Amino acid sequence: VQLVESGGALVQAGGSLRLSCAASGLPFSAYHMGWFRQAPGKEREFVARIAWSDETKYYRDSVKGRFTIARDSTKRTVYLQMNSLKVEDTAVYYCAACSGVGCYESREYPYWGQGTQVTVSS
Repeated sequence: VQLVESGGALVQAGGSLRLSCAASGLPFSAYHMGWFRQAPGKEREFVARIAWSDETKYYRDSVKGRFTIARDSTKRTVYLQMNSLKVEDTAVYYCAACSGVGCYESREYPYWGQGTQVTVSS
């Protein structure tokens, strides 16, 4: 299984980025896909998740209305559109795949990408 993130960059506060995660080696359409992030000195935290079945989306409160998760099964890719970025969004962003029932916590995800750095400057 391989998950490869891309799209991280340095951006000014208020700007936008779109992260992509290309998946291979797993039945993409049967996995929930999630985005997590980890800032320096902090624990990894849930950002967003999209279900495999009906594409139901869940977000952490601090990104609701600013971030949008989407998936394209034909391209085996999950996206995270991030708008109105804030300095506190600075972190390494990881995508992950989970075939369980819940998939809201990092411990439920067996497959992870290497991460992509997002830095938001003031």
